[in-house]
Amino acid sequence: MTPENPYAISITNLSHNYKNHAALKNVSFNVSRRSIHGFVGPNGAGKTTTLKIVATLVKPSKGQVTVLGHDFNKDLGKIRSKIGFMPDHFSMYRQMSVYEYLDFFGAAYGLVAKTRADVIRDVLVLTDMEGRKNDLIKGLSRGMEQRVSLARVLVHDPEVLILDEPASGLDPRARIELMEILSELRSLGKTIFISSHILSELATLCDGVTILDRGEVRYSGDMRGLLTHDTVLKAYRLELEEPCPPLALAFKQDSSFSHVEVSEDGLIYRLQYDPSAVGTSRILEKVLESAAKVKELREDLKHLNQAFMDLTQPGVRA
Repeated sequence: MTPENPYAISITNLSHNYKNHAALKNVSFNVSRRSIHGFVGPNGAGKTTTLKIVATLVKPSKGQVTVLGHDFNKDLGKIRSKIGFMPDHFSMYRQMSVYEYLDFFGAAYGLVAKTRADVIRDVLVLTDMEGRKNDLIKGLSRGMEQRVSLARVLVHDPEVLILDEPASGLDPRARIELMEILSELRSLGKTIFISSHILSELATLCDGVTILDRGEVRYSGDMRGLLTHDTVLKAYRLELEEPCPPLALAFKQDSSFSHVEVSEDGLIYRLQYDPSAVGTSRILEKVLESAAKVKELREDLKHLNQAFMDLTQPGVRA
């Protein structure tokens, strides 16, 4: 038996041009099956172009794309049957009720009436919208509309979900609830390829991440790999048993540390440094010199924002 391809999406040397502008430049990365893979980058980085190509809405200038082993250039129909695409800006038939809207798309996908009814019931439960099925879409909040749009994407039971900024415009509670739904979908075996600017949520939600900047991949791999990547500043969390002002002063005066944070009570330090120039031994040297009493020293991975800033460039974008 041939082993299953481990990747839901494989992109190789993908390039795309808009007139004289190169939106993508030899982009290559993979998205593992049954994972949530974050796709991040500044505005104008080429994220939406990539998502539209994977969703078969745009034909690339060159390169290869495969989805679940199906080649973009040969198996377009098979790819479309296995993906669900939720764009950043989507139009909805606002005079329809939630149920009518989902029933319409179920029919468009060729589902017979009995099957549609069962599927719609299931997706309404999954998106926690069963109590709103008779409500008109025009009366829903932005968060509820996002749920209906996600339910629409799920009607034909796709294996791969391609989501472009699904949390855009949502309040904190609605974002948290959406992320819980995405986690549930992953547990059901779905692969989720998600573009988002909300980095803190991606850090806890995603298994893998790809950072795109100016049409080029700056990093692609697992989340922990990003947060320990050599081009990213490392961060350590140091907790003391009692305050030690000389230690705080020693860290702040040492230019080897790019950023030093000390809690108000003087017990917790967050230290950032370039791993190519400094090692953890420098932290231990300072601790020993000041005779500080250490309670805990561990690597701090809660700095996806900093990783993003380290790997992308400032400046005006197309």
